[in-house]
Parts: sequence; structure tokens; C-alpha cells
Amino acid sequence: MSPTNTLAIFVIFIYVISFAFASDPDTLQDLCVALPSSSVKVNGFACKAESNVTEADFFFAGLAKSATINNTVGSVVTGANVEKIPGLNTLGVSFSRIDYKAGGLNPPHTHPRATEIVFVLDGQLDVGFITTANKLISKSIKKGEIFVFPKSLVHYQKNNGDKPASVLSAFNSQLPGTVSLAAALFTSTPTVPDNVLAQAFQIDTKQVHDIKAKLAPKKS
Repeated sequence: MSPTNTLAIFVIFIYVISFAFASDPDTLQDLCVALPSSSVKVNGFACKAESNVTEADFFFAGLAKSATINNTVGSVVTGANVEKIPGLNTLGVSFSRIDYKAGGLNPPHTHPRATEIVFVLDGQLDVGFITTANKLISKSIKKGEIFVFPKSLVHYQKNNGDKPASVLSAFNSQLPGTVSLAAALFTSTPTVPDNVLAQAFQIDTKQVHDIKAKLAPKKS
């Protein structure tokens, strides 16, 4: 076989392999119901006219101070994503700040669209994530240290100290999304059937009702 034919076959092979491994881009929202009549085709948000863009579209001061914590878990997440900073649209990054009371917990949750990296501003935290092989990877981290939570894996942070703690979190998505496991399972609308939860957690329906009552949003 001539070198020319060999090169041609190699090029075709590389093209076929690259085509076979191509995939749709990662989603930036949970649902995207098609609207065929629209001329705008995006996975995210349509773009503002450039003539209307200002510096305010790229600015957010909401992470400068610690948040007020008045919930039962003892932590508050303040997001700085595309919903707060319009200029992040299509850039694939976002930020947040998490503040914890002494003993506060950021309950087990996932970010379906992003890997997360946290930097400890103050205090000390026990952190961990669970792999698909059901292995817990955990560590205690303190001020100035960093920990990474891989995309979509269940993870948590717990302040086991007697002083407040806080972290800064960075994400490789403009809108990472958060699925809090307990809230998703026990406070969804419509609700997950009691018999499903009872069988999954090997508890009775009365215990399911008790958990739902405890996790239900407080009426103002």
C-alpha cells in the first residue's frame, strides 16, 4: 500500500473515531422544552444586545459579608452564578460563598452540571464525597486549604468546630444546579410516594411522614 493511501486511510480513521465520540454539549438547565417557532437556538440564555451591556452585568457584591443563618441545618449558600451576574452567560464559571454556624452542615447534595472546588476562608470543616462505587472520600480541611468535589457526585461539608466557618466555592458551570438529597426526596412537588420512600430507606410510612413534616418549608 502506498504512503498516500496509508495517510488517507489514517485521516479517515481519525475522522470516524472523532465523530463516534462526539456528544451533545453539557446541559445548563434541568429541562429545555423545544420551541420550534423561535429563531434563537441556545442551551442557556439568549444574549442581551451588546449596545445595552454595562459594567453592572459583570459585577456582584453579595459575597463580601457572611450571611445570616437562621435555618435548622446551620449553613447558608450565597450563589454568584449567571442569575446574579448576567455577564457569566456562556463563560462556564460561577462562584458561591457558604457560611456555617458552629456545628453547621451543608447537607448531602449534588451539582449535576459542575465540579466544585472549595477554599476555606475561616474555621475547619469535615468534607467528603461518595463515588459511584459507594466509597467515601473525606478529609478535615482548615483555613487556607482546598478540597475538590467531582461533578455530580454526592458531597457534604460539616463544621465540627465550636466557631463559625466559611468557604468560597468555584464551579465550572455558569449555573451548576443543586439537588439536596433529603429535600428532593421528602419535599418534592408532587411528593414521592410514601411506599417508595419507606421501601427505599427500610422504614415505615409513619417515619416517612415524620421526616416530611420536619423538612417541610416553614410557613411565614
